[in-house]
Amino acid sequence: MQERIPDLIRPGTPFVSFEFFPPRDEEARQRMLRVGEELKVLHPLFVSVTCGAGGGGGRGTLQAANMLHTALGYRVMPHLTCCGLEPKGVDDALAQFQANGINNVLALRGDGTDGNGPDGDAPLQHASDLVEHIRKSYPDIALGVAAYPEPHPQSPSVQADIDMLRFKLDAGSDFGVTQLFFDNRRYFDMVERLADQGCHKPVIPGIMPLRTMASARRILSLCGAAIPGNLYAALEKAHAQGGDDAVREVGTAHAVQQVQGLLNGGAPGIHLYPLNQSSQCLDVAQQAGLLG
Repeated sequence: MQERIPDLIRPGTPFVSFEFFPPRDEEARQRMLRVGEELKVLHPLFVSVTCGAGGGGGRGTLQAANMLHTALGYRVMPHLTCCGLEPKGVDDALAQFQANGINNVLALRGDGTDGNGPDGDAPLQHASDLVEHIRKSYPDIALGVAAYPEPHPQSPSVQADIDMLRFKLDAGSDFGVTQLFFDNRRYFDMVERLADQGCHKPVIPGIMPLRTMASARRILSLCGAAIPGNLYAALEKAHAQGGDDAVREVGTAHAVQQVQGLLNGGAPGIHLYPLNQSSQCLDVAQQAGLLG
């Protein structure tokens, strides 16, 4: 059985982790393995594996997690969502994970194919319900949950998100992993508010280096993370002068500043979103001083 992630998070010993999404075909599978091999130079503490809308504990998630574990030796943390699963489906997915030596799970509400959460009559409505269900039946599994430095699109306020994160952590989860954000003050404010409430479980900041103008616009329209005005202006200027190659340089430089500021401020580690590509994350890691 793989080691539990929270048992390996130690104060003063920052780490890197990555997120992958399940490949759709053989070509994508080989690309994921190649990217995973290239990222091994950073000795990531773990890698997470997503599941799609309505995903539950999808077969593709388990297959990708197994590939990253068996072929590359990674400690893996598959995503598991309420959407599309009854409690028995959760138990079946967890049994499969543990049968494959996987002992870390990111418990999420998830989105249905319509972009909303579980059906109104589903027994598991929220990530906290999923955490409570898993904790009762699988006390040895390490549980991570999502954290939102920026308000979730369906949340009324930042404080409501922090209260929900505290509730999920108190329900039995071991640590949080943030959605992407671009202003470190949001992260440190969230951690400080949690500490003021007596909650000191680790929250790992998630960073996505921007690579194209299209991705920046998509983030603004979909995920709820705000891009600071000065950064967006710099991206637009770079795009006008040098296209997406110039945008990538600006996005990389900003991510480097974020990583350095977060680690200097005491973040336990950095969770990078490479989108199943390696080059930009390696650039960020090298420029941020994470290599070696």
